[in-house]
Amino acid sequence: MDEPVTRHQLAEFGALLAEPARAAIVLALLDSRARPAGELATIAGVAAATASAHLKRLADAGLLSVVGQGRHRYYRLADEDVAHWIETLMLAAPRRIKERSIADRDLAAARTCYKHLAGKLGVALFDRLRGAHALDLGSDAVRLNRNGESLLRESGLIVEGDAAVLGLDGRTCVDWTERRFHLSGPLGTLLARRMLDERWLLRRNGTRAVGISARGHEGLRALGVDW
Repeated sequence: MDEPVTRHQLAEFGALLAEPARAAIVLALLDSRARPAGELATIAGVAAATASAHLKRLADAGLLSVVGQGRHRYYRLADEDVAHWIETLMLAAPRRIKERSIADRDLAAARTCYKHLAGKLGVALFDRLRGAHALDLGSDAVRLNRNGESLLRESGLIVEGDAAVLGLDGRTCVDWTERRFHLSGPLGTLLARRMLDERWLLRRNGTRAVGISARGHEGLRALGVDW
């Protein structure tokens, strides 16, 4: 059994994210992509040396992993658990819908969170799967069942020859903009990847927001997702 988090560990975690530049860095990495230190310095609005110090502190704390490619080093979030912690902390932020920019509204509508789908569309997808009895909901995991496999095949999201998806585990995450559950874990990752691969969803440059193509609208209707 995991040891409970102590007050000192919780305070240390809070201190890591209390610095605006470090907070900007982890938010930029929520799309699961690895980025170089120079790009993260620009995003955080700090000098390269300052960014390097922040990156080292975040990596030493286990929040970031470092990927080496030749002489270059790229940084990404350590894993999906870290992304989940960050999104959960964002639940505490007040909702100022009227103050949101167009980009923020796009993020609230449909975005990637690490490797799964979040926002209004992510919540609607989970609601549809649950309403269609496509998921077996346990205390620790969410699992795709035969109803779910049939539904996904009928919509064209998965096809014959795909890797086995029956029984694939997922997990629920509270969406910080919708305050309701969306789907993450291996199952959530698979569905988001398939939507991107099939061009249902289109990435927007420089943001985690995703757009929905005409093909995506057709596919979501076939899947029965009303968002």
